[in-house]
Amino acid sequence: MRIAVSIFLSLFLVSGLYAQHSYHETIQAWKADRLKELKSENGWLNLAGLFWLNAGKQEFGSGGADAIRFPIPSFPSAVGYYERKGDVVTQVITKKVAIKVNGAEQQQAIVFHPDSTIQPLISFAAYRWNLIKREDKIGIRFRNLKHPAIAALKEIPCFPIDTNFRVMAKLIRPLLQKSIPVENVLGQTTMQLSPGKLYFSIQNIQYTLDALLEGDKLFIVFGDATSGKTSYPAGRFLYAVMPGEDGLTILDFNQSFNPPCAFTPYATCPLPPKQNILPLAITAGEKKAGNH
Repeated sequence: MRIAVSIFLSLFLVSGLYAQHSYHETIQAWKADRLKELKSENGWLNLAGLFWLNAGKQEFGSGGADAIRFPIPSFPSAVGYYERKGDVVTQVITKKVAIKVNGAEQQQAIVFHPDSTIQPLISFAAYRWNLIKREDKIGIRFRNLKHPAIAALKEIPCFPIDTNFRVMAKLIRPLLQKSIPVENVLGQTTMQLSPGKLYFSIQNIQYTLDALLEGDKLFIVFGDATSGKTSYPAGRFLYAVMPGEDGLTILDFNQSFNPPCAFTPYATCPLPPKQNILPLAITAGEKKAGNH
């Protein structure tokens, strides 16, 4: 009998250690994917400019007189112009420069239209840019695929993995569709659809976070007592699986991460709603990184 109990306890201990090891491997894989994503062509480390357009025509190039001056060495001045009419933007090339729109050289092309789900990709050598819209502002998001920040970032500092910050949460959905105000770093406030409020406990104290939607996932923008000290001042982000009918999902703060604004001044990040600033220190996930 004692042998059987001993075997059972040994198997239980091994199982627990295996589960812990497997979880640590999961977080390490998440960290590796996160770094790879930041360094990718569509990542945040290669951003090299953000140029907001006014109504009418604005010349672009590398000259001091150009309204939009791209940081491209040896790029000509007055290459062409962008013309904004309402929410439609046209790019016109006036010099023979190998600028492509979706892979083809075009002297004139519509590069932003509000009815398009995907805006065209514009390219020249190792540079890429496309147009984005933030409320009434339309701007050029400019990338340098050889940006020195890509090689400079070796790892993102993180708190030690702590399973106490991996908690079960229950999403309480509102009776009627609800939107909450979310401010961004540009000072703009938008009403964004919230699928509900997440209720969870850490060390037997209950907390709540208002969730947003991003695709088929819950997206949470939060701050905590580490913000501005050991973690990024403007808060962090976290994804969670959309729960089923029982409303249950996992909040794993070991996978909370810095917003793009931590790595570049050319991002337009949302800020945590005031009700999402937690009165405790979430010493899990990514720490403060970058110089922004």
